Amino acid sequence: HTTERAGYPWSVVTGSNAREHRLLPPAPGAPAPLAMRGWIKDTVAAALLKQAGLDFDQLSKQAESRDFRPVATGINFEASLKSSVKHLQSQNVVGVVRGRDPGLKNEYVAFSAHWDHLGIGPVVNGDSIYNGALDNASGVSDVLAIARAAAHRPSTKRSMLFVFVTAEESGLLGSEYYGAHPTVPRGSIIAALNIDGGNLLGRVRDLNVLGDTKSSLGPGLAAMVAPLGITITPEAHPERGSFYRSDHFSFAKVGIPSVSVDAGNDFVGRPREWGEQQGEDYTSKRYHQPSDEYRSDFDLSGAVQLSEIVLRYGERVANAPEHPAWSKDAEFGPSKPAQP
Repeated sequence: HTTERAGYPWSVVTGSNAREHRLLPPAPGAPAPLAMRGWIKDTVAAALLKQAGLDFDQLSKQAESRDFRPVATGINFEASLKSSVKHLQSQNVVGVVRGRDPGLKNEYVAFSAHWDHLGIGPVVNGDSIYNGALDNASGVSDVLAIARAAAHRPSTKRSMLFVFVTAEESGLLGSEYYGAHPTVPRGSIIAALNIDGGNLLGRVRDLNVLGDTKSSLGPGLAAMVAPLGITITPEAHPERGSFYRSDHFSFAKVGIPSVSVDAGNDFVGRPREWGEQQGEDYTSKRYHQPSDEYRSDFDLSGAVQLSEIVLRYGERVANAPEHPAWSKDAEFGPSKPAQP
């Protein structure tokens, strides 16, 4: 682990892993899971490799190449572990606002947000309740507001599908399960719009859109918000793989064009660097910590703005004559034919 490459400090790793781990039952024919997996700090890894005559920085540089091949370290690790296994159930919560076009109402635009967080974890400053106010109660609130507005003004040709998924913090398990077992034919879902962390800091002039270059959804959203004076800011750290770390990725893996929409850093009435500072402060002090909790100084005008943008864009996609399409260089393919 390095903070720079992961985008979060080591405290997030310890807080996220100091409890039971959850996995989906393996699918028939799927490879067996690893017998053991874990995390190690970069400084510890460097010291360990040094004992084997290897240079951590040199190996890290080599690993940046697509031609990298595993290097035998000669290091053996022995451990004795006692594990217990129990079977759990959790729920994805799904709702539908039906479209009005007889020929298109059986196609869907999906809106998603994960409703889980970390629950009870290690005590930090006397608090062990990991509330998840921003991550992701704010996103759930946004999608609930979008669903309520859509239900009060059902005007789209296609239907709108609202998917509140579980176990995102355990590895996107709820959305992965939904991708494999959708409540509507998979091929009928033409797009997925995800919110993972809403905007609690005020209105913005830019958006961060994970996956904006992977399909036509990104350019379409950019065109819609441009007259509002809003731009889409390119992802600042694509090497961190943020696109692959939230629930829209589960939709993308089964072929559904998907993006995750979040506020950018250019906040109205604030200097540009203020937004970046707020993001860094949250990541270092509150992300996956008990301190991610409700505060009375939240500026919910940003939540309203984000929800309205995602709703309007979802309506536009639901009324469009054509389906969103993957970009030619995207690593994803079209959704497979309808499945139950």
